[in-house]
Amino acid sequence: MSFRSVSFRDAPFAKVVRFVLSHWARQPARVATVAGAIALATVADLAIPLFAGRLIDALAVTERAAALDAALWAFAVIVALSGAIALFRGVAFMTVIPMTQIIMREASAEAFARVQRLSTDWHANSFAGSTVRKISRGMWAIDQFDDLALIALMPSLLVLVGATAVLGAHWPIMGLVTFVGSALYIALTVSISLFWVAPAAQLSNAWDTRLGGVMADAVTCNAVVKAFGAETREDRRLGWTLGKWSRRTTRMWKRGTWNGVIQNLVLMLLRAATLGVGVWLWWEGRATAGDTAFVLTMFAVIHGYLRDVGMHVADLQRAVNDLQELVELNDVPIGVEDRPDARPLAVTEGRIAFETVTFHYAGHATPLYRDLSVIIAAGERVGLVGRSGSGKTTFIKLVQRLYDATGGRVAIDGQDVSGAAQASLRANIAIVPQEPTLFHRSLAENISYARPDASMAEIERAARLANAHDFIVALPKGYATLVGERGVKLSGGERQRVAIARAFLADAPILILDEATSSLDSESEAAIQQAIERLMVGRTTIVVAHRLSTVRAMDRILVFDRGRIIEQGAHDDLVAREGGAYRRLFERQAGEGAREAEVIAV
Repeated sequence: MSFRSVSFRDAPFAKVVRFVLSHWARQPARVATVAGAIALATVADLAIPLFAGRLIDALAVTERAAALDAALWAFAVIVALSGAIALFRGVAFMTVIPMTQIIMREASAEAFARVQRLSTDWHANSFAGSTVRKISRGMWAIDQFDDLALIALMPSLLVLVGATAVLGAHWPIMGLVTFVGSALYIALTVSISLFWVAPAAQLSNAWDTRLGGVMADAVTCNAVVKAFGAETREDRRLGWTLGKWSRRTTRMWKRGTWNGVIQNLVLMLLRAATLGVGVWLWWEGRATAGDTAFVLTMFAVIHGYLRDVGMHVADLQRAVNDLQELVELNDVPIGVEDRPDARPLAVTEGRIAFETVTFHYAGHATPLYRDLSVIIAAGERVGLVGRSGSGKTTFIKLVQRLYDATGGRVAIDGQDVSGAAQASLRANIAIVPQEPTLFHRSLAENISYARPDASMAEIERAARLANAHDFIVALPKGYATLVGERGVKLSGGERQRVAIARAFLADAPILILDEATSSLDSESEAAIQQAIERLMVGRTTIVVAHRLSTVRAMDRILVFDRGRIIEQGAHDDLVAREGGAYRRLFERQAGEGAREAEVIAV
C-alpha cells in the first residue's frame, strides 16, 4: 500500500470527525446526556458477570438455607442491573433521536445554502443530480455516525477497558491476556477498515455519485433523447456507468467480507487464550466454580462487544465515506462572496460605469477585458452586439457581480458593486434570459419569485403587462397550474412571457435582456417585443442581441470584438459608417433574411 504525504488533520476521516464534533458542540447537554446514560448502562452491564459469579458460588454451597440470602441478593442485583441497562439505554435513544434530527436538518440546510452560493462556473461544471445525492447521502450518514459513535462504539470501548481492569484485579495474567488480545483485535480492525476497506468505499461512492448524475442528466434532457430516438444509446451509457459502479462496489463488499473473516479468526484465538487461562487458574486452585462462571460470563460480554466493535468500525468507516463528499462541499471556494463590510446598494438613478475594468477568466492565458471603460447613463437603453465570445455575456455578468473584475471597478450610481451586498445588488436588477428557467411550481409562484410578498392582483397585473394573462387563464387551473420541471409544460414563448412578468413584478431600476426574443415564432416574438417595450420604460436597459432587429430602437449600440468595444452609436449612425463592423453584421443578417424569405416564398 502507498500513502500520500498528507497530515492526519487533512485526512478525510479527521475532517469528517471535526465536522460532526462541531455539530455536537451546538448541543452539549444532549451529547452529555447520551454519553452519560450509555456509560451508566455499560457499567451495569459490566457488573452483571461479577454478581453472576457470586450467585454460582452461593448455589454451590452445600448448606442451602445458609446460602439462600446470598443467592437472593445476587439474583436481585442482577435483575436491578438489567432494568437499569434498559432504562439508561432508553434514555440514550430518546435523547439521540432529536439530537440527530437537528444535526441532519442543520447540515443539509447549510450544505444547500453553500451550494446555492457557489459560483456559476461551479454549477456549470457539476451535475445537479450528483450534488443532490452528495447532500442526501451525507445527511443520512449523520444518523449512522451518531448511533455508532455514541450508542455503539463508546460502550464497546468502556466494556473493554472495564473488563480488563476487573479481570486484572482478580488475576493479573487474565487481565494481561484480555488487554493484549483486545488491543490487537481493535488495532487490526481499525487498520483494515481505514487503509484497505475505506479506499474501496471511497471509489464506490464516487461512482455512486456519478451514477446519480448520469441518470439525472438523461431524465432532465428526456425531450432531447426522444427527439433523436436515443433511448437505447442512453441505456448503453448508463449501462457502462453501472458496470463501473458494480465492479467498484463488489470490490468494496468483498473487502468488507474478508475484514469480517479476519476479525472472527482473531476472536477465536482470543477465546481460546482466555478459556485456556481460566482452566489453568482452576487447575491451580486459584479460581472457584463461581470465579469460572464469572470469567465465562465476562468473556461472553467481551466477545459480544469485540465482535460488535469490528462491525461498528466498518459501519463507521462507511458513514465517514458517505459524509465525506458533503463535508468537502465546505472546502469549495464560494467564488464571489460578500465582503465583511458589504452594504446594501442604494440605486436612485441606475447609472452603470465600467472604469478601466480588466477581467481574466481562470485558466485563460490572456484577459478578456483590458482597461475597458464605458458609461451607461441612467434610463439609457443600450444594445450589446458582436460575435459569440466577444464579451457581451461577460459584461452583464460583471454588472450582476456573478464574477469579480480582476482590475478596475464596475459601479452603479457611483457605488462599487464588489462592495455591495449581493442580495441588494440583484434586487435592483431584473433579468430576462434567453432560456428562462422556471420552478416546478405554480405559475403564480413563478411570477412572484421576484417579490414573494406580492398580492394576487399584483401578480395578475404583471402578467397582463407581459401579455401572459390570456394564456394563463385559459389553462384548467389558471395561475395555480404547475409548469413542470424547468417549465417544460409551457412553450418557449409562454416561458418567456412568464419571465417578463417576473421582471415587471420586480420593478427594478436596471433591466437586462439576454437574447430575450431569439428562437421564437413571429407571433410570440411580436407579443413579447410589445411587452418588452413596456418593460423598458423608465429603466436603464442592457439588451444582448445576436439578431440586430432587436436593438434598432436602442439609444446606443456597443459593438464588441474580443473584449473591446470597437464601435458605438445609434443604429442609423452605425449602419451609415462605411466599412464599419456593425454595418457588416447588419448587411450579413439582412442578406440571410432575404434568402430565408425567398425560400419561404418558393
